[in-house]
Amino acid sequence: MTSKLFETYALNEQISLKNRILMAPLTRCMADDQLVPTDAMAQYYARRSEAGLIISEATIIRPDGQGYPNTPGLFTPEQITGWRKVTDAVHANGGKIFAQLWHTGRVAHPHFFDGDKVLAPSAEKVEGTVPRMRDLSYITPTPATVEEISVLVADYAQAASNAIDAGFDGIELHAANGYLIDQFLHHDSNKRTDEYGETPQNMSRFALEVIDAISERIGAERTAVRLTPGAYFNMQADPRDKPVFDYLLAQLEQRTLAYVHIGIFDDAMEFEFLGGRVSDYVRANYSKTLVGVGGFTPQTGEQALRDDRFDLLAIGRPFIANPDYVEKVRQGHALTPYSDEMLTTLV
Repeated sequence: MTSKLFETYALNEQISLKNRILMAPLTRCMADDQLVPTDAMAQYYARRSEAGLIISEATIIRPDGQGYPNTPGLFTPEQITGWRKVTDAVHANGGKIFAQLWHTGRVAHPHFFDGDKVLAPSAEKVEGTVPRMRDLSYITPTPATVEEISVLVADYAQAASNAIDAGFDGIELHAANGYLIDQFLHHDSNKRTDEYGETPQNMSRFALEVIDAISERIGAERTAVRLTPGAYFNMQADPRDKPVFDYLLAQLEQRTLAYVHIGIFDDAMEFEFLGGRVSDYVRANYSKTLVGVGGFTPQTGEQALRDDRFDLLAIGRPFIANPDYVEKVRQGHALTPYSDEMLTTLV
C-alpha cells in the first residue's frame, strides 16, 4: 500500500536516497551552552537513520543569528566537532544527513549573543516574545547595510563549508518560515528601496546570492533550499509576494540544486493569492525535485507522491514520537502519537 514511499530516489549523480521519506528539520533546543551538539543529539539522529535523508534541526551560521535557547551552531571548531559525532553516527547506521543553515533575522534576540541590535531587511518589528523565554520581548531590528549583507552571504558560504567539514552530505538553506532570508522575500518585512527591495528581482537578490555562494563553495548538488511563498509565521501575507516567488522559482529552475523544500506546518493551508496550497503553487512553477511537508500520514503522503504533487515526503513530529518511523510504516505497525511532553527529552 505504501510502496511509493520506499522507492529509491536519486537527487543527482552524487547523492541517492534509499527511500522517499525525509526527516524534517525539528528544532529541539538541546545543544549545550556553547551551542555544541551533544552525545545525546548524536544518538537521537542515529536512531532515525532509516530515513532516506535526515534534515538537521535549524543550525545558526553565526552568533547574531540566534533566536531560541540552545540551538546548535556551525561557526566554531567545537561546534563542527560536535556535529561530526552526529554525522558519523548517522553514517554508521547507513543514513544520510543535510545541515539546515539558519539566521533568524528580526526574530533573533541580543540576549543570546550579548549584542545591542538584530539585523533584518528593514526596521519592521515582530510583536511578541521569544518562544521558551517569555520574558524576552522582540526588539525593532536594524536594517542591514549593503556591506553587512555581503558579509552575511560570505558567512552562509562559510557555514556550508563548515557543514561539509563536519561530515554532512549537503546543506538545506533555511529561506522559509519568517527568518532572515524569508524576510527579504516578503513585503511585510522588506521595505527597502535599494537593490534589495521593491521589485521581485531585488527582493530575491539576497536569497540568490546566498544560494550561488554556497553552490560555488560546496557544489550545487549538495545545496538545497526551503521556501515559504505563503507568509503565515511571524509575518503577514501580501498578494504582492507572488511575483517575488514567481521570479525566484524561475531563477531556481535554471539552477541544479539538490531539491526545493516547502516551508509549511500544514499543507492543507490555502492562500488565495497563490491559488490554493503552497505545494501546488510551487509544483506548478518548479519542475525539479520538490519536497512536500505538513501534516501528512503515510497514506496521504503516499497518495500525494502517486499524484506527483511532489517527489519526496518530509515527516516532522511523528519522527519525534517514533524513532523507528520508517520501519513501523514499512511493517504497517501503529505509530505512537506525538505529544508536547516529548519535547523535554531526546529519545
